[in-house]
Amino acid sequence: EAEEYESVLCVKPAVLVYRVPPRASNRGYRAAEWQLDQPAWSGRPRLTAKGSAAFIKLEDKTSGELFAQAPVEQFPGLAVEAVTDSSRYFVIRVEDGNGRRAFIGLGFVDRGDAFDFNVALQDHFKWVRQQSELDLEQGPKLDLGFKEGQTIKLNIANVKKKEGGTGSTRPRPAGLGGLSLLPPPPGGKPSSGERPPPLCTPSQLPGTPITDSLLCWPQPTAAPAADVWGDFAKASGSAPTQAQGNTGWVQF
Repeated sequence: EAEEYESVLCVKPAVLVYRVPPRASNRGYRAAEWQLDQPAWSGRPRLTAKGSAAFIKLEDKTSGELFAQAPVEQFPGLAVEAVTDSSRYFVIRVEDGNGRRAFIGLGFVDRGDAFDFNVALQDHFKWVRQQSELDLEQGPKLDLGFKEGQTIKLNIANVKKKEGGTGSTRPRPAGLGGLSLLPPPPGGKPSSGERPPPLCTPSQLPGTPITDSLLCWPQPTAAPAADVWGDFAKASGSAPTQAQGNTGWVQF
């Protein structure tokens, strides 16, 4: 994990430090009680940030030696508090690193410098709050990366190829009533004067040259002169009894 680095938020050329008398009540600090014409120290203020915390550092103008430092965990708060009677003065809580703390007065000569100092603190802790809200929305981060030596196994089903020829068999067309139709008998194409073969398949009836192609329904009302069954149609007229006796025959 990378170490947090310290960034500079604001630097001003001059600041005055005052001794602050104990606060007698909770009404707040007043700069008019500090003997403003007698500052205890003067130097250069530097506002830095490291992670979510900010630091007010009071340095010597010439050497840059650190005079005092005030860690700021939140703003507004006890570490930095504005006075009630001026916008140029603040009370900060400095620490020496050994657990000792003290409250001192901080005053800017220029009102614009005090404004920039205040805004820099506000912007930093506004960013801290936004980062905290973003972390809550996103939740804990999941480590989905592979560890060293970790592997993953994938099972891919084999696609079986169709055995046999590459061609596909055409399905047999269905006839009337869902029955499959046999292909037409071999032979030449019918002439212009011949009837097309019926939809049903001819079959030989026992004891007679008549095929059941004559029994297919519906039948044409008249047979052409070149019909191959013309002689049989004439002969059938002389034997009506036989034709009527078989209910499966149709009389011409």
